[in-house]
Amino acid sequence: KQWYQRRVAITAGDNTAANSKDKFTFKCHRSIVSDHHKPQDIYAVNGIKFHPIHGTLATIGSDGKFSFWDKDARTKLKTGEQLDNTITCCDFNHTGTFFAYASSYDWSKGHEFYNPQQKNYIFVRQVKDELKPRKK
Repeated sequence: KQWYQRRVAITAGDNTAANSKDKFTFKCHRSIVSDHHKPQDIYAVNGIKFHPIHGTLATIGSDGKFSFWDKDARTKLKTGEQLDNTITCCDFNHTGTFFAYASSYDWSKGHEFYNPQQKNYIFVRQVKDELKPRKK
């Protein structure tokens, strides 16, 4: 996995693999802009975790959202509701039935935006079919 210009790159084994189906790069954690003349907000990708059963993955970011992805079908499966703060870490339990993530300030905007009054939270959500790969 690599983080570069707010993209996530998935490669199998070493980076010299010639098989293009083993490589996948996707843009994530960006604002949706309807006017193509306006700049798009691009947020830091703070983490990536693979589902232990399905091989799909979750990304979390400074936009305060998590997203679930099917890397093989190269599609987004779900995006979570936007939180008031950034999402700084995440993980699945060993059976892949629960997804936990934490919301706190990640310092991506510097110390001048830090608000000590803003609380940190840990969320745990049950996940079922939303992380199963799409049928081909």
